[in-house]
Amino acid sequence: MNKTLSTVLRILLFLAIGLSILWLLYSKLNKDYQAECALKGIPAGECSLIKKVFDDIGTANYFWLAVIVLCFLISNLSRTIRWRYLIDSMGYTTRFINGFHCIMLGYFANLGFPRIGEIVRAGTFAKYERVPVEKVMGTVTADRIIDLLSFFLVFLLALALEFDTLWAYLNQNMVQIDASEIASSGWTWGVLVMVLLVAVVLYRFRHKLMAHSFFVKLVGLARGFLEGIQSVRYVSKPFSFVFHSVMIWSMYYLMTYLCFDSFEPTSSLGPRAGLLVFVFGSLGMVIPTPGGMGSYHALVVAALVLYGIHADDAFSFAMIIFFTVNIFGNILFGLIALLLLPGLNANYQPVRE
Repeated sequence: MNKTLSTVLRILLFLAIGLSILWLLYSKLNKDYQAECALKGIPAGECSLIKKVFDDIGTANYFWLAVIVLCFLISNLSRTIRWRYLIDSMGYTTRFINGFHCIMLGYFANLGFPRIGEIVRAGTFAKYERVPVEKVMGTVTADRIIDLLSFFLVFLLALALEFDTLWAYLNQNMVQIDASEIASSGWTWGVLVMVLLVAVVLYRFRHKLMAHSFFVKLVGLARGFLEGIQSVRYVSKPFSFVFHSVMIWSMYYLMTYLCFDSFEPTSSLGPRAGLLVFVFGSLGMVIPTPGGMGSYHALVVAALVLYGIHADDAFSFAMIIFFTVNIFGNILFGLIALLLLPGLNANYQPVRE
């Protein structure tokens, strides 16, 4: 009961953070929207940003939204193939369908509890495929490290192509950090002293710790985890591995760029604008809120404003793509995975030596 309560409280905490960011953003944009309506002589009762957002979602081009969902599906098919290369390199033969559904189940879990999706993905896959969970978790970590490197390359490309636009944003929003103030802070010195004390205690009792059964088990888990991470060095088809990495991130980019065509105010924006909006949105997904709620919207709005899109239209665009991918796509494929996985594996017995 205590564990369940703790999980529920954590989910509510992250949901509250996401909703708070989204509400603060909405409140600011709605205030500006009301002021604009007043200048145009439109009564306040006929000027509601939330109504505009729902109207914009209702008039969006659903053909392009369907294509975006297709891109989402293709990206995860490629992710499944790439992930299985990592698992295969450790000598385990697994089923594609299990890999795909476990990935989708992980995305679905992230909507409720940010960052838990990787654990759900690894644990579910390990359960059905009879692969040690620490090794699976290692491959998931390797998968995410590759994503981080891929995003860094995409960020460099956006920086090269849209340097002036990006630099203007950084100059306007960069927070000045006083290094001397941080160095003189009591909290900084307190943390350093605590780290030093822990290091001394661990070193002093290292032999007893290493002989303890818990530590021995921990070392075994760490070795399995490390083997999973190192699996990238032994993939049997490196060119195919790179191809699917490119495919994943190409589809991610297209999900943003093609959404421009689904919404009239953004339909004139070009591929370079799509790249920068995609980079900003990806940074928003890093913040641990359910599906990037709030943080994703704020950064997408900030990016679109740089290209002359009104903030209210930018907010509508962010809501359109958020509902299409993060809500509709993740929930649809997540529920399908949740329903199908038990039946697909009811009589499945993977062969393990």
